[in-house]
This record gives sequence, C-alpha cells and structure tokens, in this order.
Amino acid sequence: MKVLVAVKHVLDYNIMPRIKQDGSDVDITGNKMGINPFDEIAVEEAVRLKERGIVKEIIAVSIGAENSKDTLRHALAMGADRAVLIQTDAALQPLGVAKLLKAIVEKEQPDLILLGKQAIDDDSGQTGQMLSALLGTGQSTFASAINIKDGEIEVTREVDTGNETVSIKLPAVVTSDLRLNEPRFLKLPNLMMAKKKPIETIVASELGIDFSPRLKQTKVAEPPVRKPGVLVASVAELVEKLRIEKVLP
Repeated sequence: MKVLVAVKHVLDYNIMPRIKQDGSDVDITGNKMGINPFDEIAVEEAVRLKERGIVKEIIAVSIGAENSKDTLRHALAMGADRAVLIQTDAALQPLGVAKLLKAIVEKEQPDLILLGKQAIDDDSGQTGQMLSALLGTGQSTFASAINIKDGEIEVTREVDTGNETVSIKLPAVVTSDLRLNEPRFLKLPNLMMAKKKPIETIVASELGIDFSPRLKQTKVAEPPVRKPGVLVASVAELVEKLRIEKVLP
C-alpha cells in the first residue's frame, strides 16, 4: 500500500505574524518557517501505518519555493520514504494546489492521500475536499482515528454532535484533525540522514496546469483590539451594563 502525504511550508506557529505596511499580506521576511502542524499529524499517521505493516511506501509532496525542501526534509526525518517538490514562486490558492496535487496523484497512484484539514497561514480548509472532487474518490475530513482493512478505510471524525464513523473504499482522501495523533520528536541522526536524501523537483509550470488565483486578496489587517474587562459588584449591575452595550434587549 502506498500513501501520499501533502505538506505545506508555513510560518512557524510560535511566531506572531506581522502585517506588511501596505496591508497587502503577512510579512514573513526573515521569520522562521516550518511544516504546517496539521500536515505533520498526517505524516505521523502515515508513519504509524507503515510501522504496523499496513503501508509499504510514504511519499511526501510539497508545493512552493525552494525553501519548501526544508519541510520535505522534516517529513523524511519523520519516516517518509521519498519526497517531491512541485516548485513555484507563484501565490497559490486551494484549487490551484488541488490541481497540482492531482497531477502527482495520477503519476504515483497512491492508495491513500493524507493531508492536514487546513493550513495555519490561510485557514482555508478546502484543498482536501477539492482534491477528492477532482480525483473522483471518496473523502473524509477532520479525522480523529483511522483504521484500514479489506480495501477500505474506516475514519472516525469529529462533528458538532460528537463523533461520526464512516467507511470509504480506497483510494481515498483523508484530512487529519488535531486529535488524530501527537507527532514524534525528531532525533538529530534522523534529521542529518534526511538532509542527504534526494528530493525530486518538478517545475509547476511544466505540468501544463492552470493554477492561477481565482480570488483577489484586497486587504490584510490586524484583528480589532478587545476592550478590557470590567469587574462588577452584582448581577443587576452586569445586566445593566449589557443593556447599555446593547448585548441584551
């Protein structure tokens, strides 16, 4: 069984993002970058499936500039067998990413495609669903548990009313949620070995795919500053203040 895992190179989640002075986008110049946390969970799940003898090969795929190779090496250090970079400096949106991933899926023919439920930079949460639609395969999003048997994948997913378990025929697309697993700590020898492994590079423009943006980003701004809390002496005073603020009728 072959698994393809998509990983994205994003701003490190420990860093507070800064907005560019012109308000056009987030400024990532000189900041630490890393693997998207939800994608790291997807890689960890693929590695665990391999350790259980279910998966034979794991292919990590990233789309972006040359520095995306750092994220691919992270996946290799975790246990991925091969890495592929679809290289482009263009700004990508979920549909464009899904189209490019579709080309790699058709080339590699994996039994399972894993990726994070969303990326922490744009929080779109759309790529997995769009990829499934383009491929014509089954899908399950927000996976918190996975079990594979008899050519099917059983996925427990978190919904508003609790947990829902669905069974899908392979090949399928599954997106990981936070509670699927906890990624392993990377050991230095594994990181050093990953640096020596080759990464296949494919120039995105040579794939003959239109991945140009469909949406125009007009402005990026900081969230509004919250007003400081107020300590009240009684419930009656609280209700009165809520009425003044027009929170209550």
